[in-house]
Amino acid sequence: MENRDLEIGDVVQIKPESHERFGGCFMVVTVPTAYGAQGYIVVPGEKGVAYHKCAFGDIEFVGRAKWVLKQYGKITDS
Repeated sequence: MENRDLEIGDVVQIKPESHERFGGCFMVVTVPTAYGAQGYIVVPGEKGVAYHKCAFGDIEFVGRAKWVLKQYGKITDS
């Protein structure tokens, strides 16, 4: 993905080849950064979420989350 202004609540997908465990997963952005984003991933089959950082080259923008974990603000529109 080209560098772009990401916002809390944006959804990105992690490129499959960029991470052994999280490749292909969707990540909700919680901290937009100059290099990409930090966010959380709901991991299938596990309780809770995992936090991960990605560079722009390892993610693609998908859209906006309908809901975001409470500690990051409630998103109700997409």
